[in-house]
Amino acid sequence: MRKATNNPALRERALNHLTRREYSRQELHRKLLPFAGEDDDLDKLLDEFQQRGWISDVRYVDQMVHARKGKFGSLKVAHELRAQGVAEELVEKAVAEVRDAEQETARNLWRKKFGNPPNSREEWAKQARYLQGRGFGMETIHSVLRGEPDEE
Repeated sequence: MRKATNNPALRERALNHLTRREYSRQELHRKLLPFAGEDDDLDKLLDEFQQRGWISDVRYVDQMVHARKGKFGSLKVAHELRAQGVAEELVEKAVAEVRDAEQETARNLWRKKFGNPPNSREEWAKQARYLQGRGFGMETIHSVLRGEPDEE
């Protein structure tokens, strides 16, 4: 079996990244590319890592959803996953999982930051921008700012 890379430092660098947290394949590729030499076959190295189970987009998505679920909306989570090259079916699964608690998450973040309903158009816009920046859709934002009860 041919070695994936002639550069042991590249392999070591990849393993060092993976010991800290999960990476999507594309994200790890981007991080390692500046350090790969002409003789290095980065794709072959990543194929080996994937075959051994050292990198997994499924695990990466699970970790990302777990870390972002109580802090961000589905739009932001989807954007971050797509930016890291995650397959669309995994993005859709993650979005569905985040959406389950999205209303409650938005309401909790809003309460923590503002606590009181907006008294003016400017205040409403400020609160809406905050929630929008956290990745919540306008339907969720309108519901939270109107003070509608959670759907249960």
